[in-house]
Parts: sequence; structure tokens; C-alpha cells
Amino acid sequence: MIKGFNVVERIPVLWGDMDAFGHVNNTRFIRWFETARIAHFQQIGIKTTEAAGVAPILAHVSCDYLAPVEFPAEILAGARFTKVGNTSLHQEYVVTIADDLDRVVARGTGVIVMYDYDTARKVPVPDDLKQRIRDLDGVES
Repeated sequence: MIKGFNVVERIPVLWGDMDAFGHVNNTRFIRWFETARIAHFQQIGIKTTEAAGVAPILAHVSCDYLAPVEFPAEILAGARFTKVGNTSLHQEYVVTIADDLDRVVARGTGVIVMYDYDTARKVPVPDDLKQRIRDLDGVES
């Protein structure tokens, strides 16, 4: 596992992830962040569909590409919360090569807003969710 990350997903690099330059296309890294983010949500019980009424929506994502990735490989994508705001959740992402955890190939951040799909407005992060985030990642609001 990746030190400091309680939620880590193992993902195979697919041949179709490659681009004309012979390495994984930059868009795949954002997809790997998404995979880790959704696994993280599931781990703490965040409902991810609009049927829940209030659900998270991604407001911002960034990626620092540190090294190319080539097929064949497996990567590990980790996600953790770093800050809980009034209406937002801040995450950090990391991607490593699965058989070389010291080889970090990307780092990123995301800002997720709790969103009421009925009113089309952001809403406060529920207290019970803040507690679950504290329990898993040790983040205070």
C-alpha cells in the first residue's frame, strides 16, 4: 500500500491507455484519480448518485505528471481527504507503479462540493460525514 493513504486501488494499465507517443495518455491519470476518489467515497459511505438528493460533485481537479507510464504495468492510485470545509471536501491523489512504490508517477488534488440536486445549490457537509472522514483519514474540519 501507499504510506498515508488508507484507500488504494490497483489498476492495470491497458494497451488502449497508450497514446501515439508510446506512453499512457494524460487523460488516464485523471481517470485513475476518479477510480480512487469513488473507492474512497464508498469506503466512508458517501452516496454518489443524484437519487441520494444530496451528493458530491467534482468542482476542481489538478494533476502533476511526474513520470511517464508505459504498457505493460499496474499502478496504484490512492486518495485521502486533506481538508473538510463548510460545503467542500479536499482530496489528495497519488499514483505509483504497483511493483515500485517509490516511483510516484503523478500527484493531484481535487475539490468536491456537496450538492443538492433538487435545489441546484451547494450545501453543508453533513456532520456524520465529517465524523467518518475524521475516523478514516484523521482530518479535522
